[in-house]
Amino acid sequence: MTDKKITVIGAGNSGLVMASHLAYYGYNICLWNRSEETINKILKTKTIYLNGQITAKVKISHVTTSIQEALKDSEIILITTPANSHYDLAKIIAPYIEKNSLIILNPGRTFGALEFLNTLISENCKNIPSICETQTIIYTCRKTAEDKVSLLAFKNSVLISCINSKIEAIMGKLPNELQKYLKPTENFLQTSLGNVGMILHCAPVLLNTGWIENKKHKFRYYYEGITPSIARFLEKIDNERLAVASKFGVKIRSVSQWLNESYGVHGKNLYESIQQVESYSTIDAPESLMHRYLFEDICTGLVPIEALGKKLGLEMKNTSLIIDLATEMLNYDFRFNGRNEEKLKLIDKNFNCLNIFKN
Repeated sequence: MTDKKITVIGAGNSGLVMASHLAYYGYNICLWNRSEETINKILKTKTIYLNGQITAKVKISHVTTSIQEALKDSEIILITTPANSHYDLAKIIAPYIEKNSLIILNPGRTFGALEFLNTLISENCKNIPSICETQTIIYTCRKTAEDKVSLLAFKNSVLISCINSKIEAIMGKLPNELQKYLKPTENFLQTSLGNVGMILHCAPVLLNTGWIENKKHKFRYYYEGITPSIARFLEKIDNERLAVASKFGVKIRSVSQWLNESYGVHGKNLYESIQQVESYSTIDAPESLMHRYLFEDICTGLVPIEALGKKLGLEMKNTSLIIDLATEMLNYDFRFNGRNEEKLKLIDKNFNCLNIFKN
């Protein structure tokens, strides 16, 4: 048991599982969510029902919709909301953050820590904390009810970096229950360009639109939605991501390699690897195209990767194809609303690591 206050921001899939996982091991957890309706039951009972890898009725120390309450005396702030909410969250947090706090974006997706830090600076935040991002969330999980969540699996060797502090100093501050699944890297480009969600989420949703919009039919997203042909196409998009990293001199894992390391599978290609991940067997496809697999992963994944690639002289044709298809199908300008070149220019005011966008 520890008195160190840890605040979990967001009560979705990742927020519920992270709050209950750490509270199960005796940590003093405060769970914050913007909408009271989403956590109404937990506000009353302070209880989350966790099942799967851990099965327990877990008590949470504090549950609130007040960001000021949530951040007061909090040593670690774990942000678990979709990455396309990071900008708004940074603006909400800016007046109340305490300098000795540590913020971790779980995950940051592509350039999440940069965007978050730049937003705090633009909001004249008096206390700039250390800001970290993970490559992905350490859990495979699904929220099954307002106060219930299934922890299907833990992922191994999830990369974590810090944009404005030494990551080794940060690691010692983290709960052991998080440290064991995280792999520190000093180069934030490894976490940002190591974003695998944009590969696994965007194209399969669009290519399965007919089944997703068929209200009479449900299917398993990974096992049935990612067929051999779709997996081969995902490898082409992934190769474009790898090419961007190579131009920066950054070594990152392909999605196949990441799956093999994270879940201990041994597929010869992406399709085989996906089919061997046991925790994927129960995950259903989204019921609508209005889903974070598109609005988060295109805006904070494919859009910045495409912008970087094109600035580096790469073609990025498969990445661009998916952004174009989503834009036309949903009548939504993903490039305008995403982490585009103009927003990366703003980020780069304070860092020279992306000075390619100054040219």
